[in-house]
Amino acid sequence: MAAASHPVELGSPWGPTHPEPPPTRFHRVHGANIRVDPSGTRATRIESFAHGVCFSREPLAPGQVFLVEIEEKELGWCGHLRLGLTALDPASLAFVPEFSLPDLVSLGHSWVFAITRHHNRVPREGQSEAEAAAPSRPPGLLVEPYLCIEQFRIPRDRLVGRSRPGLYSHLLDQLYELNVLPPTARRSRLGVLFCPHPNGTADMHIIINGEDMGPSARGLPAAQPLYAVVDVFASTKSVRLVQLEYGLPSLQTLCRLVIQRSVVHRLAIDGLHLPRGLKDFCKYE
Repeated sequence: MAAASHPVELGSPWGPTHPEPPPTRFHRVHGANIRVDPSGTRATRIESFAHGVCFSREPLAPGQVFLVEIEEKELGWCGHLRLGLTALDPASLAFVPEFSLPDLVSLGHSWVFAITRHHNRVPREGQSEAEAAAPSRPPGLLVEPYLCIEQFRIPRDRLVGRSRPGLYSHLLDQLYELNVLPPTARRSRLGVLFCPHPNGTADMHIIINGEDMGPSARGLPAAQPLYAVVDVFASTKSVRLVQLEYGLPSLQTLCRLVIQRSVVHRLAIDGLHLPRGLKDFCKYE
């Protein structure tokens, strides 16, 4: 599967000429301490703090987000999730490195970063480091339904983490939406994608709870298959994949958005005269 493709025009939906990417899954090749569930969508480090490197099952398409939600944390370790891309085919590796940083990166053709909020931005030519570290969007754009990254637009709804429904969920959800919680907090959603350019290179972007962190690496080989890399490292114990809709939202998603906007907060959904399955979808997804 080739990773190169025609770019999607900014603001235009994915369609017949740009079909939606397939669902994301974890690769069968992974670190020695990782266990992937039968669906291929949840990866858990079962012991120690290392040997937690995972890959996407397929190369990513341009503009496709490999999005994970942090499900479990483990106290007692120093360090957090690492995320990036590699042009190495996981199936061709003689062994999976113990760490993504520096072990996998030292093999070459891999671009991986420890998740923090600011230092992952690469300044553009003529741009200072302070300008590169500035937020990618002002607070006034929080209500925008799409996140636009270079030539791609991605529905923002599922990019943002959500707390488990509870007494303070309406307050916690606002913190995820404003992206003020630590990026490696439980339930945060972290994604990686690449955007190709006409010269055959690509920029890698990392997304934290619906905010584009800007280009983390430049000059990636857009014509080569690029796999996502997730290192379930140290205090991060388990992550699950979140699937996105790239084209027009489904009727189920539209119903959820209307319902969510019609209540004070998610706990109020229980009082609506709706089927239990629809209530759960609105509360948990």
